[in-house]
Amino acid sequence: MKLPSGGIKLIKKAVIPVAGLGTRFLPATKATPKEMLPIIDKPAIQYIVEEAVDSGLQEVVLITGRGKDSIIDHFDVSGELEYYLENRGKKDLLKLVRDISNLAKIIAVRQKKPLGLGHAVLCAKEVVGEEPFALLLGDDMVDTNPPLTKQMIELFLKHQKAVIALRRVPDDQTHLYGIIEGDEVAEGVFQIREIIEKPKPGTAPTNLAIIGRYILPPQIFTILENLQPDPVSKEIQLTDGLLKLARQKNLYGFVFSGDRYDIGDKFGFVRATVAYALKDPQLGNKLRSFLDEVL
Repeated sequence: MKLPSGGIKLIKKAVIPVAGLGTRFLPATKATPKEMLPIIDKPAIQYIVEEAVDSGLQEVVLITGRGKDSIIDHFDVSGELEYYLENRGKKDLLKLVRDISNLAKIIAVRQKKPLGLGHAVLCAKEVVGEEPFALLLGDDMVDTNPPLTKQMIELFLKHQKAVIALRRVPDDQTHLYGIIEGDEVAEGVFQIREIIEKPKPGTAPTNLAIIGRYILPPQIFTILENLQPDPVSKEIQLTDGLLKLARQKNLYGFVFSGDRYDIGDKFGFVRATVAYALKDPQLGNKLRSFLDEVL
């Protein structure tokens, strides 16, 4: 990947696809976007946006679909609610509500048809322009310090190559992920040669799985535009685009440390809820006592 002659461009934008139907959480998601399901008292999507903001990103591009207006409303100003809280003297809650609407500049782009993650990324092209950007998937919550996206941005700026997050998974789970093969060029950093999407059980070359965080160059848009849709699903697969970057030796993988929760899965969602509740200063001790009691 060649950077612009003017030097390295700062990464300012995060792209977060939120157009999925959330069928694994029906009936809860029949009328409520899965991204708005709460982890304790905060919708899941807010954790993802906060990671982007804490990583220094100024604009968040939400790739939305039908029935997702409540996500945009959540990050908008709520005049009636603010008026009510102010008149009742509920200053702490008023600050909480206002802080959410001031988190970042939120831009909504509609994905009119569910044509895959690659297509969702393409929907952000006009907003992102000729800049590198972060891509954060809402099904992956990560708890790292510093934020995972921030670590990956620093790696991108150092090596001037696209970066994807990696996690070692049990061998009997490799068929659930995109698995990479590559050469370790620094501790926990791999130059990726190959990506195998959900390999058959027992055939994965490694146990290094792709997790939903990416720092991508603007060239990914051209790559995705020229991809043929998958013949079966008719979708544009982001993995195919990443593989082209890998073949150009322009793709690094970063094995991160910290906790990761797959909140697109019911058990993963429960794990995240319990883990974050245990860290909560008001809930932690009560929850520990309760867990001791029931277990």
